[in-house]
Amino acid sequence: MNKRILICSMITGASTFIASTVSSQPRTIAPDLSALVQSQGLQIHNRSVTAFEDANRKGIRMNAAGGDGVVFLKGVEFSNGTIEFDVRGKDVQGQSFVGVAFHGVDSTTYDAVYFRPFNFLATDSARHAHAVQYISHPTYTWDKLRNEHPGMYEKPVDPAPNPSEWFHARVVVAGPTVSVFVGGAREPSLVVKRLSERTKGLVGLWVGNGSDGAFANLSIRPAQ
Repeated sequence: MNKRILICSMITGASTFIASTVSSQPRTIAPDLSALVQSQGLQIHNRSVTAFEDANRKGIRMNAAGGDGVVFLKGVEFSNGTIEFDVRGKDVQGQSFVGVAFHGVDSTTYDAVYFRPFNFLATDSARHAHAVQYISHPTYTWDKLRNEHPGMYEKPVDPAPNPSEWFHARVVVAGPTVSVFVGGAREPSLVVKRLSERTKGLVGLWVGNGSDGAFANLSIRPAQ
């Protein structure tokens, strides 16, 4: 009887340990973006946001306006890990800048990775090389980085998606390194060293000056 009690106690203790270990592991956050619009779960800066749902996706659309726009998720802090999302811009030169912001403090202070879909298939080599961009606002804007470090913080996307259609992106933040993958590519389109000293902060969706954009299937997976 004593042995039976001891064995049961050991099993119970092991189960409790396993359960607590599993529950302590970082969990992937996959928010319903369209629902967050209704529940006011978004911090919206310099844009209007509407929810949408079609046969394949549901998410949010950000309207076009002057200046950059960012939509942070309330209550979500991101340090290291992976951000994945579907995004749709448009093939209109100078009017489509779409991506994600992370390590944010407010509407003007954050790191971001974004795409210029109108450059995906550009035959001009200079434009083609400016398809995906890293920035760190407010200090390191795209024009400052292009002028002072040409070709380092922006690259082409190869193979390039259709600039008028949805595409999938994955941004991996690992310490000082940021890697950007597009579609099912195994090799990153862009790898950079972060320029800010911030190691955590707000995370959300971003559009650039004069740009609108649609976003769906956002997931945030903290590093183990």
